[in-house]
Amino acid sequence: MAVSDTYRAFVVEQLGRVLPEVRARAMFGGVGVYSTTLFFALIDDDVLYFKVDDRTRPEYEARQMPPFRPFGEGGEVMQYYEVPADVLEDEDALRRWSEAAVDVARRAKQRRGRRGA
Repeated sequence: MAVSDTYRAFVVEQLGRVLPEVRARAMFGGVGVYSTTLFFALIDDDVLYFKVDDRTRPEYEARQMPPFRPFGEGGEVMQYYEVPADVLEDEDALRRWSEAAVDVARRAKQRRGRRGA
């Protein structure tokens, strides 16, 4: 579950080109990635994962990208899917995919806010 400093810096730099106020925070051996206050991505073992929901998951599945499983292949699936390597290298694609992940995080935060009201 290690994240190299070079990969972390690369991801933050790439995302900073397409999103506002990108920052990364160490968490549970990996790295959480935020745009403003929205937690929309994570890095684990030098792999970037974006937050997904029912609207966005099909695009990842169509590309045969795996979900994040913090406890290995047989473990729980989290609502984060691996970002295709070519997306991370293509600014236009990265903008579209990362904005979609931020929108997922925003919708999730709004749902949590309504439940707590």
